[in-house]
Amino acid sequence: MSFFVTPEFWVLVAVLIFFGLLIYLKVPAAMAKALDARAERIQAELDEAQRLRAEAERLLTEIKAQREETERLAADMMAQAKEDSERMRKDAAVKLEEQIARRTEMAERKIASAEAQAMADVKAAAADMAAEAARSVLAARLAVATTDPLVDRAIGQMDSKLQ
Repeated sequence: MSFFVTPEFWVLVAVLIFFGLLIYLKVPAAMAKALDARAERIQAELDEAQRLRAEAERLLTEIKAQREETERLAADMMAQAKEDSERMRKDAAVKLEEQIARRTEMAERKIASAEAQAMADVKAAAADMAAEAARSVLAARLAVATTDPLVDRAIGQMDSKLQ
């Protein structure tokens, strides 16, 4: 019986009782359950992370597709804008040429009208001057001679010509 007196024996008994109590109180099952719950929680977090990653990759693919579509639309818009600006430039050049032609024609008409008016004014002035000169010459002749031999002869011939 000396075996029951040694401290190692009582340590062994205490350890066996401790493990027995642990098994009786179902501590290993609770620990396994807690570990299983933690493993399930970790697995759920991993699944959620994987789902989020898949969603992020899907969104990234969509965004890349949208960006490519936007870039294509922007390039199309730029090409259309260049075409429109070139067409507008050509239209403006044609309209400018037409306007220049109209204004040139109008200016030529005004110049021709002014030339015609100037010619008419010169002719009228020449006619006025000729009439004034004729009046002056006739007035001078009438003042010098009371009778003009040409006029007297013309009057004499009128009798013979009128009959």
